[in-house]
Amino acid sequence: MALFKSSTQDIPEASPVPRHIAVIMDGNGRWAKKRFMPRVMGHKRGVETVRDMVKQCIELGVEYLTLFAFSSENWRRPPDEVKFLMGLFMEALKREVVKLHENQIRLVMIGDRSRFDPLLLQEIHAAEKLTEHNRRLTLTIAANYGGRWDIMQAARRLVHAHPEKAETFSEEDLSAYLSMHYAPEPDLFIRTGGEQRISNFLLWQLAYAELYFTDTLWPDFDREAFMLAVNSYRKRERRFGRTSEQLTGNA
Repeated sequence: MALFKSSTQDIPEASPVPRHIAVIMDGNGRWAKKRFMPRVMGHKRGVETVRDMVKQCIELGVEYLTLFAFSSENWRRPPDEVKFLMGLFMEALKREVVKLHENQIRLVMIGDRSRFDPLLLQEIHAAEKLTEHNRRLTLTIAANYGGRWDIMQAARRLVHAHPEKAETFSEEDLSAYLSMHYAPEPDLFIRTGGEQRISNFLLWQLAYAELYFTDTLWPDFDREAFMLAVNSYRKRERRFGRTSEQLTGNA
């Protein structure tokens, strides 16, 4: 069973602090290019921004942070860059997991793991196992992930587990098999780097998220830039299909 109902089934509780923030960390390569560095140096600098954002989320009281690290379409990038990204992922896991655990942060990885090296899979499993009972913040890394893949794998798993529901399953039935069944839907979606699209990220889960796009490149996404996004969220009227009058009690 899914732990949380979707926003089309239930109305989430309004809060000035997003309970769940999802981020597409875009602009690493361009950040490096502007500084006449190899693209991979931007990715390396981007890891430091991740560390800073985790701290900021804890300070703010955010419960879930989901980061799009590597999409299923990113395999199309130059082989040397893909190899570096996989190595950086491995290095970050080894270096950061103990710190995450000490700070009561749970680490979860979502995505298709079938193309990952066995050693990387071992590190992912060990990190998830070590931190599985932590609840201060749930940090989800989406790697080799795609929103369409997520919905398809959920449908296949549901039909395999409950063939009797093949023609009658509900939204709630499917939600239980999505990659992020353990988390509420994102309240705030942030994309850095100037692009204004979702790029196959959490297609199901972002149905009612507040979208925030910024030209700031990910390595430059500091505390001030983060609070601009949060303050933009705080100004939004989250109606979930209702009218403004209903929210104010004047309906």
